[in-house]
Formats: sequence, structure tokens, C-alpha cells
Amino acid sequence: MTNSPASDTLEDPCTPENEERKRFILHVVQPGLAGLMDGSVSTLAPLFAAAFATKETGPTFKVGLAAALGAGISMAFAEAMSDDGKMSGRGSPVARGLVCGGATTVGGLGHTLPYLINEFEVATIVAVAVVLVELLAISIIRRRYMDTPLLKALFGTMIGGLIVFGCGVLIGQS
Repeated sequence: MTNSPASDTLEDPCTPENEERKRFILHVVQPGLAGLMDGSVSTLAPLFAAAFATKETGPTFKVGLAAALGAGISMAFAEAMSDDGKMSGRGSPVARGLVCGGATTVGGLGHTLPYLINEFEVATIVAVAVVLVELLAISIIRRRYMDTPLLKALFGTMIGGLIVFGCGVLIGQS
């Protein structure tokens, strides 16, 4: 058995503590992580396309806000309608939908809020820094709760984020 926090607590899967941990992961962490990943990554392309197309903070903020809210609503409904939780043991679909949709919105707003700064270059630098923090946080959550090795979590999360970020920049500059 590895010496990670997640695997240490799962040595005896029948203990009440491990059952509670499993329930927490299925009901909260997994939908929250899916939402955070979706919000942090899927909103990068429209946000940075708007940023590099307009070079203005106001329109960029509006696009980011619309993308974050739209993605949050979409992910909330998608998670809530994915299953009723009875067969999968994933818990209340409404609760999962709220967690997933809320995390998606938060993930999208993180790199949108810097565009409230009037100076475009400063806002963009801050937004890129926020993206890096978001992707690091996702990697740490994956490591902590999903027992994913940190380098694997970092690599997968960063590569996906960079690809989507690059799409947004290329589209915005064309």
C-alpha cells in the first residue's frame, strides 16, 4: 500500500470512517472536482479569445461572466440529471448538481474577476496567475481525494488547461 493520505484511510474499506469518506468523495468531492475542472478549464477559451480579440477589460469580463454562469448552470443540470444516485450510490442528484454547478461557476469566475481591473495588461497577467493557481488547486485536490500521484495530476491538469488556453489565445488573435 502506498503512503498517501487517500490510501492510508482505505486499508480496511469496511470501517465506518472509510464508508463516510467514500460517501463524502462520491457526494461532494467528485461532483465538486468535476465542476471546478470544467469551470477552470472550459471557460479559458472564450475568456482569453475575448481578451486577445478586444484588448479591453470590460467586454472580456462580460464574456467571462457569461461563460462562468452558463457553464455553472449547464453543469448543475447535467450532474443533477446524470443519475438519481440510487444505483450508483452518488447521493442526492439535487445536492450533487448544486455542488457541481457552484464549483463550475467558481472555477470560471476565478480568472474572470481580474478583468475588473481597468488596465488590460495587468488584468491579463493576474488572470493567467489565477489560472495557474486554479490548476494547481485542482491537482492538489486530485492528489488528496482521488489518490492521483501529484506529478500525474499536475501534468494532466496543466496540459489540458494549456491546450484550452492556447485555443482561446489563437482564436482571439486571428
